[in-house]
Amino acid sequence: MLEQMGAAARAASYTLALLSSREKNQVLEKIADLLEAQSDAILQANDLDLEEARAAGLSEALLDRLTLTPERLSAIAGDVRQVCSLADPVGQVIDGGLLDSGLRIERRRVPLGVVGVIYEARPNVTLDVAALCLKTGNAAILRGGKETCRTNAATVKVIQQALEACGLPAGAVQAIESPDRALVGEMLKMDKYIDMLIPRGGAGLHKLCREESTIPVITGGIGVCHTFVDASAEIEPALNIIVNAKTQRPSTCNTLETLLVHKDIADSFLPALSQRMADVGVTLHADENAITQLPSGPAEVVLVEPEQYDDEYLSLDLNVKLVDDLDGAIAHIREHGTQHSDAILTRTLRNADRFVNEVDSSAVYVNASTRFTDGAQFGLGAEVAVSTQKLHARGPMGLEALTTYKWIGFGNDTIRA
Repeated sequence: MLEQMGAAARAASYTLALLSSREKNQVLEKIADLLEAQSDAILQANDLDLEEARAAGLSEALLDRLTLTPERLSAIAGDVRQVCSLADPVGQVIDGGLLDSGLRIERRRVPLGVVGVIYEARPNVTLDVAALCLKTGNAAILRGGKETCRTNAATVKVIQQALEACGLPAGAVQAIESPDRALVGEMLKMDKYIDMLIPRGGAGLHKLCREESTIPVITGGIGVCHTFVDASAEIEPALNIIVNAKTQRPSTCNTLETLLVHKDIADSFLPALSQRMADVGVTLHADENAITQLPSGPAEVVLVEPEQYDDEYLSLDLNVKLVDDLDGAIAHIREHGTQHSDAILTRTLRNADRFVNEVDSSAVYVNASTRFTDGAQFGLGAEVAVSTQKLHARGPMGLEALTTYKWIGFGNDTIRA
């Protein structure tokens, strides 16, 4: 089965690579139109997935990721249309020039070919990946989690209908619908057909792909994100940012998980933090120094366990740790961070500069919420993933991250001396 899917995807990729931007945008518009026209079928499939997921005892964070609503589906259709408005990177000349040999050389962006994505309870990923891959002339093979099998099947059906309506092969976007885990192992060895693999899930999935894949793997999306409250930070603006970073949508990978507080402002800051966290229902997991300075209420406060500094809660839980200075904050982030998104709240330019230069994460913020690490928020359109590695893409992966390049030489009967 996977061999046939791989061959169909490879054949489709050759067709997609030749499409004009106008032709690719027509497909995306058709997908968005059909999403809205057939929303009832997709939402019914999602309801069945949710019912089964609840019966299986999935966490609230996973249920939130799994849930589609009419509003969310409409927003996804809007995101697909937004990709139409983005500049098509395929065919762009990156650089080049005339060489001494007389050869004119240029480096031109081209599609990767076939992109494989393995993901868990995130039905929006199906459409994000399809839209970005089609815009960049790539075929896609998708393997969603068993929790979203009905939703993914309904969504891919719509995508394939749009492709065929535009005279393109349905093999351009395919989904592995079987929940058989053995198929993941087979997919990881499909280097004959798949050019790049993106796992979007937990640490276990990333480890499996890094160790067993024969295909280049882009890993990311695990966010143990930090915010450091510097001694010069203003309390009220800082609390507003922290509330946003922790509660705006707790189940996302760019949500704040550990708050580092300069010890010099603990007396005034921690009581105010407790009140704001109580207001939004956040439980504080405080270290020994912080817990002694937090009032017994209004927020629920428990002693943090050392291993929780490495946890991605994805819930209304927040670690709080006092640090001596900026050096202490940077050291903690280096030890426990996942190079995803980290922020400093400060009114000291020197400390802001140091934080930006010394924290080695894919996104670093000064006086802003970590929740901005997102393709749409960065102006990239829908993202295929957030990469926390350094090759070949880093941070939110938009259109350019789904291209490679080829060197092209133009001669005039030119030979090498």
